[in-house]
Amino acid sequence: MREDHRELRLFLQLAQTLNFGRTSLDCHVSPATLTRTVQRLEADLGHRLFDRGPRGVSLTAEGHRFRAYAVQALELWRSYREEHPDPAELTGRLTMFATVTACQALLADLLGPFRAAHPQVRLDLRTGDAAAALARLDEGEVDVAVAGIPARLPEPLVSRTVAVTELVFVTARDRPDPGLEGPFVLPHRGLVREAVDRWFRARGRVPEVAGEPDGHEGLLTLVALGCGTGVVPRLVLEHSSMHDRLSAIPAPGPPPEPLPIGLCVRRADLRRPAVAALWSLTERTP
Repeated sequence: MREDHRELRLFLQLAQTLNFGRTSLDCHVSPATLTRTVQRLEADLGHRLFDRGPRGVSLTAEGHRFRAYAVQALELWRSYREEHPDPAELTGRLTMFATVTACQALLADLLGPFRAAHPQVRLDLRTGDAAAALARLDEGEVDVAVAGIPARLPEPLVSRTVAVTELVFVTARDRPDPGLEGPFVLPHRGLVREAVDRWFRARGRVPEVAGEPDGHEGLLTLVALGCGTGVVPRLVLEHSSMHDRLSAIPAPGPPPEPLPIGLCVRRADLRRPAVAALWSLTERTP
């Protein structure tokens, strides 16, 4: 398509100057390239577009008709591109939400191809509690969220899994006789808390809860202080600054179900060029 437009622009410039040498200089092409372009157009159309005589170059009757077509074609293309920008020339801003752990563990690989392909798009990144991620997306506060994916996603949203992490029990490394008898430090809310609650119910247990912090880092701090045994995604444990002060404890029997992490957007926003471009590139992310 772009090659066709280049030929049309060369033709229109020549139709204006009626001078092969000047057009070659103006358009930064060799005279041979310009000649071949005109010959290719004339062969495709089956008509001569220019007369070359002792008095110089002039447009033929077909040349005048084709000039009108070329002007209209390029104008239509310009109007179309204003409404549908070339993905390679995307601009604007994309606001994303991710936890600190997702930023450290996932975003560089996830956003690298998008950033390389669309450097003109400004990326705004916000962090916070994982449990609030989808609500902030659904309310329009952000354009994209990297978050845990529930079994049932709200209807206005769509997600694509980019990682899966198991949930692990953790305790202070120097805690004597660590085990799963309690007490427990559990997330106040969110998908991890729901998975842990199901795990305890399946065993007919009601855990003794010593703390219910909002974020994973707060939870791991309380665990490192010896307040109890916690449960976090392994991805969080591996990237936590508390990692050296904690130990994972094997769960008896099947562990809590793993947590899928996905790129989430509003379904309606897939029509927006920047969101659609990010979605398309993550489709090819291993």
